[in-house]
Amino acid sequence: MIFGQITEFEKIDLYLHCQSSIYKMNITYKQRIADALLSRKLRGKGAVLIEGSKWCGKTSTARQQAASYIYMSDPKNGQQYRFFVDTQPEMILDGAVPRLIDEWQLTPKIWDYVRNEVDRRSELGQFILTGSAVPPNINDLAHTGTGRIARLLMRPMTLWESGDSNGAISLKELFATPQTIAARNELTLKRIAFLLCRGGWPFASLMTDEDIALDQATDYFDAIINSDIQRVDNIERNPYRARRLLRSYARFQGTSTTVANICRDLKTNEGGGMDETTVSSYLNALRKIFVVEDMPAWNPNLRSGTAIRMADTRYFVDPSIATAALGAGPEDLLKDLNTFGLLFETLCVRDLRVFAQANDGEVFHFRDKNGLECDAVIHLRNGAFGLVEIKLGGEQWIDDAARSLQTLSSKIDTERMPAPSFMAVVTAVGDFAYRRTDGVYVVPIGCLKD
Repeated sequence: MIFGQITEFEKIDLYLHCQSSIYKMNITYKQRIADALLSRKLRGKGAVLIEGSKWCGKTSTARQQAASYIYMSDPKNGQQYRFFVDTQPEMILDGAVPRLIDEWQLTPKIWDYVRNEVDRRSELGQFILTGSAVPPNINDLAHTGTGRIARLLMRPMTLWESGDSNGAISLKELFATPQTIAARNELTLKRIAFLLCRGGWPFASLMTDEDIALDQATDYFDAIINSDIQRVDNIERNPYRARRLLRSYARFQGTSTTVANICRDLKTNEGGGMDETTVSSYLNALRKIFVVEDMPAWNPNLRSGTAIRMADTRYFVDPSIATAALGAGPEDLLKDLNTFGLLFETLCVRDLRVFAQANDGEVFHFRDKNGLECDAVIHLRNGAFGLVEIKLGGEQWIDDAARSLQTLSSKIDTERMPAPSFMAVVTAVGDFAYRRTDGVYVVPIGCLKD
């Protein structure tokens, strides 16, 4: 059959849609934060586009709520599907709703057909599109889809979604500014090192063999440099250059370094340089396939006239991409706490972004010209915000982070904007989550959820 109707039995599925029979196991689907977001968007728009990196679970999330589906990347029928798009688009669009069209970007004109069909039907929740890349000719589409197609960015799993955080403390709760919080952390530094290298790839989280689970990030990295970075816009890129660039990028995680600095690092540490135009081209391709996701700067109203640094901060969408690029495993991180700390920040940013999204918010960073900084500012649509510093742990580091948060808070002009709803230090280790006497929360990442 070319098209499928989803049965109750099929709702027992993997996170990932894999063609190979080795992956076709009956594993109960776990709840994802994106599930509720997708359900809400389907109630408000005619179609929803789920975007995100490969292997993050877009298809399986969509399958749970779809009533029929079609896979544009199907090796058996893909060519026939593309023929239908050009000649009989109703063969692609007709089916029980919501209808899932997976990897829609392989035939971008589907976008305009879906938009027109949504207008014709004048009903909500008609289509779900999923895509792991931005099509190269996106600007050629007749319409942006505004008002008809909602977008949902899906990221790799948080520790809460993979079952590694106990979820005793919620971000939503912190915005309510509780007078006390209390929870016990169960994650050790050794476990955090493993989780960082394993990443938030759904299939990896299901594996009991840790060595095999770690292979998933390496396989993903190899797919990026050998295939995905070239296929995104049909521009030939050298896998060796892509490998060197990703390794250099990993060294700049959590910084606002310039493309020029990356070029210098490539020349110094990678045995050969790339010019800025080439580096920018590679980085743009990586953004289109959702491998890197830089963090914009936060621009608050301050009492002083201190200049704010507005450059984006560099991050991978998942810390395991950085460890794969560096060839580092859990034991390597435990021997190099500086690198461990930088990549732990990437893990926390990944989770905070997902949690913020669930609360209708975004994550920014702050840095002024005097060096005062904040690793993550979680800003909700209603104007509320929280200030977060990220540390591996240790009382001295927590004290320093708390003072930095209080200094930034004291500079905010509360006559022109609200005071922060909360200030928190998110840590890798520590026995408990608690509120300090100065009002700053200390929350191990193993206790946090949305």
